[in-house]
This record gives sequence, C-alpha cells and structure tokens, in this order.
Amino acid sequence: MDERREMPLLRVSGSYREVGRQIGEACADTLRGAVDLEHAGIPRNGRTMDEVLADASRCRVITAEHFAWLVDELNGVAEGAGVDPELLFAASIEELWDERPSAPSESAGRTQGRCTDVLVAGGATSTGRVLVAHNNDLAASSEGEVIAIERDVPGDPLVFSLGVGPWISVGWNSSGLSLTGNEVSPNDDRIGIPRLLLVRAQLRERDLASAARAGLHPMRASAYNTVLASADGSALNVEASATDHESWAPDESGAIIHTNHYVSGRMTGYEADRPYAIRSARRLDRARQLLAEHGPAPVDQSVLMTILSDHQNGADAICRHPAAEGGTKTVFWCVADVASGRIGYGLGNPCDSRPQSYQFPVWAGQAAAGGAAGTTRAAGR
Repeated sequence: MDERREMPLLRVSGSYREVGRQIGEACADTLRGAVDLEHAGIPRNGRTMDEVLADASRCRVITAEHFAWLVDELNGVAEGAGVDPELLFAASIEELWDERPSAPSESAGRTQGRCTDVLVAGGATSTGRVLVAHNNDLAASSEGEVIAIERDVPGDPLVFSLGVGPWISVGWNSSGLSLTGNEVSPNDDRIGIPRLLLVRAQLRERDLASAARAGLHPMRASAYNTVLASADGSALNVEASATDHESWAPDESGAIIHTNHYVSGRMTGYEADRPYAIRSARRLDRARQLLAEHGPAPVDQSVLMTILSDHQNGADAICRHPAAEGGTKTVFWCVADVASGRIGYGLGNPCDSRPQSYQFPVWAGQAAAGGAAGTTRAAGR
C-alpha cells in the first residue's frame, strides 16, 4: 500500500464571492495563520506594521479599481475563513513582505518561493505536443498546506491550479492556457496590484497573448518570470519586473528553461539579489545540461521527471530536500501535456511522490484533435 500523501483536490463553483467563500472554508486553518502578521515571522524591513498596512491598503484600492471581481473573490475567501479581509489582502502582497533569498534568515527556512521550469515545444517532444514541467520550493512546513483547486465560475474558463490556500503558484484553464513560472527579485517594486493576485487574473484569459498582457498590467506592483503555453502549440517566456519586461519563444532546441534570476540582457539590471542569482544559475545550468544530454531524441514526460528529480548541487539541487528541520524543500511538482489538457502532479519531492492527475472535462485542444470543437464548458465573455 502506498502511504505517501496525496494533495487534496477542492472543487468550487458559483460567483467569485461564492467560489472564494468555499476556498476560505476549506483553507481556514492556513489562512488564520497567514493573517496573524505580528506573529508570522514576516519581515518588515525596519518598518512599523502600521506603515506596511497603510501601503497594503493603497494596493487594495488600486486592485479594486482594475479588478473588482478579484477583490470580491478574495473577500469571499476572508468570509469563509472568518478572517479580516484587509489583513488577508495584506498577506497576499509579496512585494511588502518578501526578503531576498540571500538574506541570513534563509538558513532557518524563512525564505520561500524558489522554482524550476522546463518547457519543451511540440517539435522536440515524442507526442508533438508542448510539455511543461515545474518544481515548487517552499518552507517544508508549507507542504501540508498545498492544495489543488478547480474553480468553475459561470462565463469564465474552468481553472485548475496548485498552490497554498487561494494563492496560485501554477495553473491551467479550459481555454487551453498553461501558466507556470518563477519568482524573481526585482529592484523596482512599487505600490500597485500584487503579482500574486495577477496570476489569478491571467488564468481568466482565453489566449496566451491576453494572459501575458494581464501579467504586465501597467499598475502592477511587481512581476514574476512567467512561462506560458497554449493548446495550439505556442509558448512564451515573460521575464518581468514592475516597470519593464523581456519575452522570448522556445530556443533552437525547442526549450524554455528558467529558475529564479534574470537571464535576459535587458532585465539583468533589475536583479536585486545577485548573490542568490549565482545559486539559481546552478539549477538553470543543470537543467540545461540534463536536457542536452538527452540528445536529439524526442522528449517525453519521463525525461522531464528525471530532470525534476535531479539531486546534483546539494542545497541548490532541482529536487530540493531540506538541509535542516523546517528548511526549504520541493513541496510539489507537475508535468503537463498542454494540448491534451492533462496535468500530472504530486505532493512533495518528485523523486518520492505519489503521482496524481487531473484531466479537464472539456479542453480547447480537443478541437485541433478532432474533438468537440466549439463546446467549451464556460460560456463566451
């Protein structure tokens, strides 16, 4: 009998408020801890709590002006969990709380958010379809809080995501969109729409270009490096900060590989944590090496799982195990066959995890495969 834990799957439906309320009820314990800002050990960079909360309030006002539905959903989460909606919004703003990865407290597991992404375009895969792989590193204590959520809001694409509570790390929608990516450390953070919440807005879009634009909203507080793919076979990497970005398609080998530092010439000047960029580059170089060693042979999901499970470079390995109790580790992984709408994923390290899978009931890629064209589950918008 396989005693390895499975990631729970929560299916929610209804209006944004109703969907949020259901998520809040299911994740109440996690959220009550997240909003206890005074005792959560969250850094404030020498500022008072009142100063930070004032900035959070300004971010909330801006977000409500541009994405009222998103704030409505998060208010529903707060209702369901029985927490203060303003504190929950404040807890959603990484730009106000995050320490740089190279900060001394990383040794105690305080720093989170490290990820590795490998995308291989259809021309280089065994199926001729885009494959996307992702490892997500967080504090080891977060592993029990990771949840898979299916959101079904009338008029929107069906969304499937992985993350902690309502906060999405990676996700897909029934319009054929795939979104993964990496946290970077930009030096131009500002008051605006939190990048963590913009991910939810991106997954409401129906095509790759629209999702990219949503993540680059002019009022964004900051940005991630985002790896986007579509059921039509297209793929794009968007490396961004609060004020600038650089985008590129798969390279000559058909790959997009990214970790947690800026790599494009245009964006390297925005790097705020150069010591950690050296460590992030070890994972990037190792993933590139492993893919190159596979040679010209077509890539399949087993090849990507081998890369995700690699342990070379110790604390900077792609498959990260905690060096000490409470340290940072790989808390979940996923490999998606984008055109088929099928996502494989698992809780914990990919080298020793119980595989799970999710299949979209109706998927945009079915049209190209001769399936039910024009019968997407969500209504047009």
